[in-house]
Amino acid sequence: MPLKEQIPTENYSVNSKIKAYVVDVEKGEKGSPQVIVSRTRPDFVRKLLEFEIPEIYEGLIEIKSVSRDPGKRSKVAVYSEDPNIDPVGSCVGQRGIRIQNIINELHGEKIDVIEWNPDISIYIAAALLPAKIMAVDIKEEEKFAQVIVQDDQLSLAIGKAGQNARLAAKLTDWKIDIKSESQFRQMLEEQSMQESEDEAEDEQEEN
Repeated sequence: MPLKEQIPTENYSVNSKIKAYVVDVEKGEKGSPQVIVSRTRPDFVRKLLEFEIPEIYEGLIEIKSVSRDPGKRSKVAVYSEDPNIDPVGSCVGQRGIRIQNIINELHGEKIDVIEWNPDISIYIAAALLPAKIMAVDIKEEEKFAQVIVQDDQLSLAIGKAGQNARLAAKLTDWKIDIKSESQFRQMLEEQSMQESEDEAEDEQEEN
């Protein structure tokens, strides 16, 4: 397990039993097979979910996307075509027991399980949980989303060192810009003032 595939907060010792994701099998220096394993890849979380949650293993629930800051936090988007299945509830389990087993395996790494939605605005809002989102304005061609939150939700939406916003962007594969309600209003006012100035300049040129 190369250093880059090790979770920074974990220590490994000889004869310890750990789970890992097989990244590659290649020839070693003497020609013998060498198995490269990882505990940092998003697919490691994906496999842990498959082992722990029967509905995922059986294909009743699909993991749409995983984003990860190894050792700190992961976000997982899940979906089920069956309206009788609650994909998030099934993954979390009663009293959180299912997801807790995975958190324990990852030594306390937090895992946000959200429901995937074909409506990108709803999906992005969910990806930014636990923050509450007021509005999402999307630009489809640029895959860019402008997100508005209440002033007291801004730091929660962005997260410590930008972690929540960064993981949400990776999860959805969209660029996300988050602004508070006050910042957004100020931006609109500045745009309005700029437009008024431009109009005034155009009128002067015409005269």
